[in-house]
Amino acid sequence: MRRGVGVVLVAMGAFLVAFAPLLRFQVADKLVQAPANQYSVLKFTAPGARYFSMRDLKVLTGDLNITVTVRGDVKESKDDHVVWDQFTAASDVTNANPRISMTQFRSAFNKYNGQGVTCCGASVDSGDGAQPVRLRGQIFLFPFGVEKKTYPVFNADVREAHDAVFAGEDTVNGLPVYKFTQKIPPTVTDTLSAPASVLGMKGTGDVEVERVYDGTITFWVEPNTGVAVKQEQRRNEMLRTSDGVERLPALVATATFTPETVSDMVRTARDNMAQITLIKTTLPLVALILGLALTVVGAWLLLSRPRRVD
Repeated sequence: MRRGVGVVLVAMGAFLVAFAPLLRFQVADKLVQAPANQYSVLKFTAPGARYFSMRDLKVLTGDLNITVTVRGDVKESKDDHVVWDQFTAASDVTNANPRISMTQFRSAFNKYNGQGVTCCGASVDSGDGAQPVRLRGQIFLFPFGVEKKTYPVFNADVREAHDAVFAGEDTVNGLPVYKFTQKIPPTVTDTLSAPASVLGMKGTGDVEVERVYDGTITFWVEPNTGVAVKQEQRRNEMLRTSDGVERLPALVATATFTPETVSDMVRTARDNMAQITLIKTTLPLVALILGLALTVVGAWLLLSRPRRVD
């Protein structure tokens, strides 16, 4: 009986000792992944923004509320990628203009490193119908285990990726983060028509203008999880005629996460950090310690002699 128990304990211990590094270096990396059933609502504010109102056919100044809703498409999330749909709506609360812009972005990305995958109907819809896009760079998330280096990050407004450069370390609500800055050069994002008189030009007909995006985006990223817990967008979008003259601001604003959204994202990052620590550190360590303990006890039972009873 004693010998049988010892054999079982040694076998169990050996299994756990062998399983611990397997769990840490192979299994854990497969368990740490972006969720297919994602649902989140992010809110920005942009006080004192200037924009061209299609409703009023003039430039208005007002405080903007911007809501970004992200929902995962579980059915289309397969193999090593997930599919997330994003809907962005901006409203001017100062001038009671509830729909100054509405945009949809359908994306797909590798669930282990956050890099874009061109599939599953990836597209951007800014009001003129969905336009297919080729996804490159980080989509929504930085990779797990962010490094102090440059990452290409996809921008749905210009429909391409631009480098986000490491800009130092910081803290957000007490959480250590890495700061990245992405500068997007002037890029034509849309073409539309507007009355010449509105643009300050001679004539009575409509004039074709280009909407030119120029901006800087700053991300504050928790490095273990790749979650951007804070974001700031500085946008300088202009309406430019074919002669190269910038006629009117399309949108000049600085939009940042609301304090409530920052708190929510910090909480999400901390929760994800706890899960990653459990999978990558706690469980492998417990398996190793328990395996060694069982092996020692089992070996003792096998090697020790039972006492004789006179």
